[in-house]
Amino acid sequence: MKRIAALLFVMLAPLAVALAQEEPKKPEAAAQPAKESASLPTLDQILDKFVESSGGKAAMEKITSRYVKGSFDIPSMGASGTVEIYAKAPNKSYTVIDVPGFGTIQQGCDGNVAWEDNPMTGARDLSGAELAARKRDVDFYRELHMKQLYPQMTVKGKEKLGEREAYVVEATPAEGKPEKMFFDVENGLLIRADAERDSPQGAALIETYLEDYRDVDGVKTPFTMRQVNPMFSMTIKFSEVKNNVDIDDSKFSKAKPPEPAAPPKQQ
Repeated sequence: MKRIAALLFVMLAPLAVALAQEEPKKPEAAAQPAKESASLPTLDQILDKFVESSGGKAAMEKITSRYVKGSFDIPSMGASGTVEIYAKAPNKSYTVIDVPGFGTIQQGCDGNVAWEDNPMTGARDLSGAELAARKRDVDFYRELHMKQLYPQMTVKGKEKLGEREAYVVEATPAEGKPEKMFFDVENGLLIRADAERDSPQGAALIETYLEDYRDVDGVKTPFTMRQVNPMFSMTIKFSEVKNNVDIDDSKFSKAKPPEPAAPPKQQ
């Protein structure tokens, strides 16, 4: 159960900021090399198209906070629970994960300090590469800050993801291991992201696929997210997404009692 709890943390961390991405038709399919039919676009062309297809810079910057409510399910283990995420620009996040039979898991970042607390390991502050990864994950305008978050980005080629083709970009952060991003050739949106995340029980390689995109205040938002690692797959479904909600900064401090609390009101 300890390993599962740790994986829940590293797998749910990217949910703090819902990237505007598009749904792959077969998310479980492995990436396969595709035949090169034309020269590859530049990195700038790929990133610019990604932002525009996601809703555009202006629409993204109109949103300054977000509340997300949903549930997760791990079919192979018969495990399920609920998830609540509070996020605020530029880099604040608080996540509450309720796992029946285990307890309440909390994780947060106030922009400088990132922390987590669960019934198995207690409270701890993140440090090193783990802290750096969490800060990248909770950047509220992550789509607009790709080059700042990943100083080294290289277009590696083109691959097949099920029935779709994707440009593959290898992104290396200032601290941490390289990640892979797959941008849909046709619509320019990010359809898969692979990243290794650290935890007290070791590193875990996670593949993230996004589905059921809906327009929320002019920005495409995934309402279903599938994350896969060598041990199991987990599906997260959002039932509620509210932008520009009133969230007090105290929400992101580690010195607070466990939730639940009433959902924030929109401004």
